[in-house]
Amino acid sequence: MTSVRPHLWFGNNQAAEAARFYAEHIPESSVTNVLTAPDGVPGVTEGSEFIVEFTVAGLPVIGLNADTTLSLDDAFSFYLRVETQDEVDRYWELLTADGGAPGPCGWCRDRFGVSWQVIPERLEELCGDYSTDANKRAMAAMLQMGKIDIATLEQAHAGEP
Repeated sequence: MTSVRPHLWFGNNQAAEAARFYAEHIPESSVTNVLTAPDGVPGVTEGSEFIVEFTVAGLPVIGLNADTTLSLDDAFSFYLRVETQDEVDRYWELLTADGGAPGPCGWCRDRFGVSWQVIPERLEELCGDYSTDANKRAMAAMLQMGKIDIATLEQAHAGEP
């Protein structure tokens, strides 16, 4: 059977730590398998955690601990769709803590170097297909944000200052 799943290169040897962190904090996430490195893998100590299979919100992912020739960047991100402002706030704080970093438009980076978009369903509803003036105002408001604020989006959508 053919399948596709993300494969993330952790040049900082934190694939297993990241997988365990996601499993602890994101529903429907788990660590499913950890393989140790055989002798002779460049940049990886024999017997150390090497390939980590895990799920993030039900999505199968492979993490690889390897040398630092490659690194994670914002060209790949997990889109974490949530329902409430409380969830936006909680995940934003969780993911940006301990060396993570906030970014623009709902993007942030966790302490492992993985990029995330913490997006409330309401943003998708308010922006719609970007065809109405109200949709465009909501999008313009979002483009000014770091962490998404649902109340501000709703005000912009309604045309309120």
